[in-house]
Amino acid sequence: MSNFYEERSTMIAAGDLQEFVPFGRDHCKHHPNALNLQPRQLQPASELWSSDGAAGLVGSLQEVTIHEKQKESWQLRKGISEIGEEADYDEELYVAGNMVIWSKGSKSQALAVYKAFTVDSPVQQALWCDFIISQDKSEKAYSSYEIEKCICILQSSCINMHSIEGKDYIASLPFQVANVWPTKYGLLFERSTSHEVPPGPPREKNSQASKVFITSDLCGQKFLCFLVESQLQLRCVKFQESNDKTQLIFGSVTNIHAKGAAPVEKIGTMLVLEGTGNLVLYTGVVRVGKVFIPGLPAPSLTMSNTMPRPSTPLDSVSTPKPLCKLLGSLDEVGLLSPVPELRDSSKLHDSLYNEDCTFQQLGTYIHSIRDPVHNRVTLELSNGSMVRITIPEIATSELVQTCLQAIKLILPKEIAVQMLVKWYNVHSAPGGPGYQSEWNLFVTCLMNMMGYNTDRLAWTRNFDFEGSLSPVIAPKKARPSETGSDDDWEYLLNSDYHQNVESHLLNRSLCLSPSEVSQMKNEDVSQNLSLDSSTLLFTHIPAIFFVLHLVYEELKLNTLMGEGICSLVELLLQLARDLKLGPYVDHYYRDYPTLVRTTGQVCTIDQGQTVFMHHPSFFTSEPPSIYQWVSSCLKGEGMPPYPYLPGICGRSRLVVLSIALYILGDESSVSGEAPQYLSRITPAPQKSQAEQEENRFSFRHSTSVSSLAERLVVWMTNVGFTLRDLETLPFGIALPIRDAIYHCREQPASDWPEAVCLLIGRQDLSKQACEGNIPRGKSVLSSDGPSGTEAEEEDDGMNDMNQEVMSLIWSEDLRVQDVRRLLQSAHPVRVNVVQYPELSDHEFIEEKENRLLQLCQRTMALPVGRGMFTLFSYHPVPTEPLPIPKLNLTGRAPPRNTTVDLNSGNIDVPPNMTSWASFHNGVAAGLKIAPASQIDSAWIVYNKPKHAELANEYAGFLMALGLNGHLTKLATLNIHDYLTKGHEMTSIGLLLGVSAAKLGTMDMSITRLLSIHIPALLPPTSTELDVPHNVQVAAVVGIGLVYQGTAHRHTAEVLLAEIGRPPGPEMEYCTDRESYSLAAGLALGMVCLGHGSNLIGMSDLNVPEQLYQYMVGGHRRFQAGMHREKHKSPSYQIKEGDTINVDVTCPGATLALAMIYLKTNNRSIADWLRAPDTMYLLDFVKPEFLLLRTLARCLILWDDILPNSKWVDSNVPQIIRENSISLSEIELPCSEDLNLETLSQAHVYIIAGACLSLGFRFAGSENLSAFNCLHKFAKDFMTYLSASNASVTGPYNLETCLSVVLLSLAMVMAGSGNLKVLQLCRFLHMKTGGEMNYGFHLAHHMALGLLFLGGGRYSLSTSNSSIAALLCALYPHFPAHSTDNRYHLQALRHLYVLAAEPRLLVPVDVDTNTPCYALLEVTYKGTQWYEQTKEELMAPTLLPELHLLKQIKVKGPRYWELLIDLSKGSQHLKSILSKDGVLYVKLRAGQLSYKEDPMGWQSLLAQTVANRNSEARAFKPETISAFTSDPALLSFAEYFCKPTVNMGQKQEILDLFSSVLYECVTQETPEMLPAYIAMDQAIRRLGRREMSETSELWQIKLVLEFFSSRSHQERLQNHPKRGLFMNSEFLPVVKCTIDNTLDQWLQAGGDMCVHAYLSGQPSDESQLSMLACFLVYHSVPAPRHLPSIGLEGSTSFAELLFKFKQLKMPVRALLRLAPLLLGNPQPMVM
Repeated sequence: MSNFYEERSTMIAAGDLQEFVPFGRDHCKHHPNALNLQPRQLQPASELWSSDGAAGLVGSLQEVTIHEKQKESWQLRKGISEIGEEADYDEELYVAGNMVIWSKGSKSQALAVYKAFTVDSPVQQALWCDFIISQDKSEKAYSSYEIEKCICILQSSCINMHSIEGKDYIASLPFQVANVWPTKYGLLFERSTSHEVPPGPPREKNSQASKVFITSDLCGQKFLCFLVESQLQLRCVKFQESNDKTQLIFGSVTNIHAKGAAPVEKIGTMLVLEGTGNLVLYTGVVRVGKVFIPGLPAPSLTMSNTMPRPSTPLDSVSTPKPLCKLLGSLDEVGLLSPVPELRDSSKLHDSLYNEDCTFQQLGTYIHSIRDPVHNRVTLELSNGSMVRITIPEIATSELVQTCLQAIKLILPKEIAVQMLVKWYNVHSAPGGPGYQSEWNLFVTCLMNMMGYNTDRLAWTRNFDFEGSLSPVIAPKKARPSETGSDDDWEYLLNSDYHQNVESHLLNRSLCLSPSEVSQMKNEDVSQNLSLDSSTLLFTHIPAIFFVLHLVYEELKLNTLMGEGICSLVELLLQLARDLKLGPYVDHYYRDYPTLVRTTGQVCTIDQGQTVFMHHPSFFTSEPPSIYQWVSSCLKGEGMPPYPYLPGICGRSRLVVLSIALYILGDESSVSGEAPQYLSRITPAPQKSQAEQEENRFSFRHSTSVSSLAERLVVWMTNVGFTLRDLETLPFGIALPIRDAIYHCREQPASDWPEAVCLLIGRQDLSKQACEGNIPRGKSVLSSDGPSGTEAEEEDDGMNDMNQEVMSLIWSEDLRVQDVRRLLQSAHPVRVNVVQYPELSDHEFIEEKENRLLQLCQRTMALPVGRGMFTLFSYHPVPTEPLPIPKLNLTGRAPPRNTTVDLNSGNIDVPPNMTSWASFHNGVAAGLKIAPASQIDSAWIVYNKPKHAELANEYAGFLMALGLNGHLTKLATLNIHDYLTKGHEMTSIGLLLGVSAAKLGTMDMSITRLLSIHIPALLPPTSTELDVPHNVQVAAVVGIGLVYQGTAHRHTAEVLLAEIGRPPGPEMEYCTDRESYSLAAGLALGMVCLGHGSNLIGMSDLNVPEQLYQYMVGGHRRFQAGMHREKHKSPSYQIKEGDTINVDVTCPGATLALAMIYLKTNNRSIADWLRAPDTMYLLDFVKPEFLLLRTLARCLILWDDILPNSKWVDSNVPQIIRENSISLSEIELPCSEDLNLETLSQAHVYIIAGACLSLGFRFAGSENLSAFNCLHKFAKDFMTYLSASNASVTGPYNLETCLSVVLLSLAMVMAGSGNLKVLQLCRFLHMKTGGEMNYGFHLAHHMALGLLFLGGGRYSLSTSNSSIAALLCALYPHFPAHSTDNRYHLQALRHLYVLAAEPRLLVPVDVDTNTPCYALLEVTYKGTQWYEQTKEELMAPTLLPELHLLKQIKVKGPRYWELLIDLSKGSQHLKSILSKDGVLYVKLRAGQLSYKEDPMGWQSLLAQTVANRNSEARAFKPETISAFTSDPALLSFAEYFCKPTVNMGQKQEILDLFSSVLYECVTQETPEMLPAYIAMDQAIRRLGRREMSETSELWQIKLVLEFFSSRSHQERLQNHPKRGLFMNSEFLPVVKCTIDNTLDQWLQAGGDMCVHAYLSGQPSDESQLSMLACFLVYHSVPAPRHLPSIGLEGSTSFAELLFKFKQLKMPVRALLRLAPLLLGNPQPMVM
């Protein structure tokens, strides 16, 4: 360390002094918990208290109240904002007693409590910790991890974790913990040692470090610092990472005298509190300077011994005076008390007192430093109060920061640190500079360090500093002579510092008279100045000059930095002149002709000294120019690599690489180092920062790209380039990038990340991408609560449907209202009975009630259908219970509207009639809840009704929650709680719900839960539990669901046996055996779903053979296995003998076969299921079972199903076909030995079975031929029902078949709301009485529900799992009355939910956020039945099943095109569909939506096509609103395109603006509007000869070169249809105008100017700017290049052409120069 620093101790002024009181302390007093805190004894202070009482990590002991002392501590950290932007405030975590308070506060100290926690026992420590939740535990690298931000609260026995998301964890501690630290990998605990340790020698205890931290210096070197308080030492060890990043290399230890220290991260320094009480700032181990704190007494003056000790204002914390009063503002002079005045004077002279004085005389001194955050730190004073100060930053202006960074990068580390320390002292001196003069101060400081005498230089002498500088900068140091001169005195008198002193109070009190100031003389311009070569940076001038030049080129790429460039040019120009670098001076002249005069002050550098100057290897004699580089690339000329500074010249680098990629077409440029385009400048091999930089820029192939434009756009977003950056690039440089963006905008890929979509201006896509990342909550489409009118009506359970989307799907009619009317069960029904004269009143009442009873059969069947209609349409409010609509079973009789009630006792009403109906009602209500809703266990329990009669509804509600997946959140405790109540319905709902939620998971805990309810799964010795029969059925199906598709052997074995479970000896297993056998069959089918003959490890079970036997009958096999004992004795109730009871086992076995061999096309199994073809065999089979067999056979031969009636009939055996009454013939064929009844019943059931299989095969496909075929059969059955010979078949059978066909029809058209099916349903809804029992109503309304599944948002899937669920739900035997569960458990009807999948795609206009119509083109993959085909659909529409599709495309012309490619995977589309199917689309300019303009005749473009030529005049600014919703463009039209009264000259500009605006809007390139206008303005300025800088001309030149570049021409040929990016008529006009202006100037005497320039003579001052424009526009080479090609002897133009070839000068320019060069004074103007 040179002693240069020691000789002058400088001061650094700290800013923002504020009294600091931890915010939590105050909040604690008012916190409600504070009242019931018992006065506690003071806990023992922890061992961290160090010897002399300075607080360690824990915080200081404070007296909170007089009575009670509480240990408190707090810690601060830099604010972390939610959104991720820079947050400049502190967050505080305060601990006292049992409370932890987390507060946040901004810079202005508006603190607010963010969270407060109260725990049971005293808090020992609280801290922030971010835990990494690894997504994939197997991976060692944390590649895909989320971070969970938590607060950890340590108590004596446990630690609580509270995450920001609201999750809480508690962990008990295995041992006493002394301390906790957060690390990247979790928490680190320090185990507290027991206190019985024998006291060791005291020295060891004392030399313990009380504080450890890591700090880095201004150049990024890291130091590990230990504060050893007992020895007043801070020990610093420098360390760095080894190259392979595996180990740390430590350097030697440096000791600094200190009693307290804290790192100041923001500026790479640390604050050290010396033993004497001085605060000193260090960077690394280099001392920067003392910190002066305004308002705190400085280390006191010796003369103040005689003065009485003043009481300092900071003594008492109890009196909360405002802070400014406490500390006195810095320039407050009017106070009369002696204290502030003394303080002011001490401030005044602080630069004079260099000796360290002690603080004894004044009362307060700083006794420790704590809580450093960013650049703020808290000082604890000796009287217990605390002050928070801010250490000033290195630089505030962007320009100075950039220059400092660049210089720092290039200098050796030691010199860089010295340079920065010196600058920091100058910059942060008390009363330092303001923002404006920071740059001037920087220049002065820098030039002084280079050896300049800034007072002598004309342009630096006039810098106006707002603060006092003279005592800080020592110009003497730079001066060769030590004697001094008169100038010095005048300099002092002139300084602002002197004026400040003159006006100072102290001055007046001493009666000093102001001295006269003479004007400075201006004669020293002529005298020569020379540089002092002994200064710090003298040898590095060329390197510094070069990096500053690169910074200058970088700033040219930011249009916001115009002022900074001008300031920088002056400095660069001075350096370039002094270093005698002609080419650079010429370069600056061409950029800023008005700033750069040809002559100027030159400081000579001794020839002897130049030897010492270090010319770095990267220094080039030709100035690097970014514009020139881009221009050469566009013209296709080679260029040397462009030099850049890593981390500083980000834009230059970006521009160079993007041009290389897009114009030169080199894809490798963005993937690696790209040395052929960029040369990296580093003084020494420093890897760290630069390498990270490289990695940031390298291209990751995560996103699919197909063209250069896409590659460019994706790469730019990867390196963090945004639209905002693009807007600040100059328009010529930005043009190629904008062109690429314009390319990508037309046909982007749907899977691009949000940032890319934002950059290319597709808000629709970026919004889609953004919604894709957020968890599913309420979406755009979920309707907000019901409007007032509906809320007053009784809730019918259908208020929450999304009207907006439904009105788009079904816009022509009111079918949705009709469905609501048909499915509502909350209003009384109308009982219309005519009173005949012979009926007495009493009989009439009975008649009415009987009629009502019939109607109630229908009302009770409605909820199942309503659940389908409202499926997943509602997001519940977590604070309100779910509204469940009433099930209203009363009626109203016209004409008087009298109430009819079933409970009057006049007629017999079956007991428990409504129990299942209310169960279904509960399910319907619960199914409204969308799977995306936020629901927790507490809410589910909160919905439990108070009244016992609502228990059935709640049971249904639980089942529904299972079906939509929310039951997994219900705590196991609650599940057992519900099951122990023993309420049958609740158990059924809960078991089915839990199983559905855990579909196919083989979850053990659920398996246990279900096994308790199935005797066959319990060990044979277990206690016999009395489980109700229906609960057993539900449990068996539950097992099937949980083990779905797993082919689990044990489960399959048990279920196979259960299908034929014999009745037991007592009453057990005797009633409703059919439903149990069916359930076991369905469950077995699910377990082995679709496995066919590949059932591994089950061959010994002979599953298919056993099932066949169950189906056709035969001798019962001996029951094997552990349950043998139970079945030894036969039943006393039912005599079955030892044959199988086929009536019980057949349905289950048939469906089990169907599911096991589903879609396997296994012919041999299918032949077992063929209908018998002889009369003898037909007599053995129940006709109903033929339906199931036919269905099963068709499901197995899945691929043979064809959607036509011929195929349906082919399933009927010949004997039936020939002899049965076909569905249309009337006369009966006569034959004695045939049983007609059997034949006709078999016929209708087989037809129904075939129709049902057709429904499964084409479920949710809206297949037209399937629809027509099924519709025909439905009509046939309806006519047959009313025919005279229907009685032969039996109306019940016909009704069953009709219901089955109707359900099949609804399956095919699921979700589509087809009108013909709706009419059938409506007709059947009106039929009550007769054969129409509860079951048929149930079927009809299920069909209606399926037709409008989920309000048209859902459809059915044909996956194996869905077919299994639908088989359970649509089992074709319907209950006879509302309590009938004999053949099929009613609760299973709701399993259709497992087959429903969201397939509605709703286009939402991204600007208005409302659903709209859009045209889709859907491409189907080719299959064995059809080729690859395309189909156009108008969305919102239900999509076909995704596995059938290849791609989906939103078609133009009205909306921006958008392609979703499903060949890459359908995950993206699935996530869109699951979030309500919202697909954002964006209207193109000038287009109206389909709703406003169905035929497309009103759009603006349609109108303007007719009169193409006069369009610019005809375009009225008013009409722009139809083209665009962009407020900027609308305002532009308003203010710049509307004619006013006296236009005159301006009319032409208005016309130009209007046509430019029209062009931009119709071509969809509004971003080009600023470029058009800038070009126009530049040309006008050139015409007026007012160009002061040539950057705009450069931009125009680049634009012209881009459009004539080869790459652009090739693109136009490849995409001939592509819209023009800039108007083809505009550019030639621009070119022509510029040419004309410059040629006129040449003729008007400019040629002399050019000649003078080329021959190197000074030219006319007034012509300088036009000359620069000419040189830039025509790419005239610098004069130094001309002699090398030998121009002297040239005589002809051809010779010139040849010689100029190597200078790459365009021919047009040469034509203009030829006359001058050939000595012919007449310029040849083209």
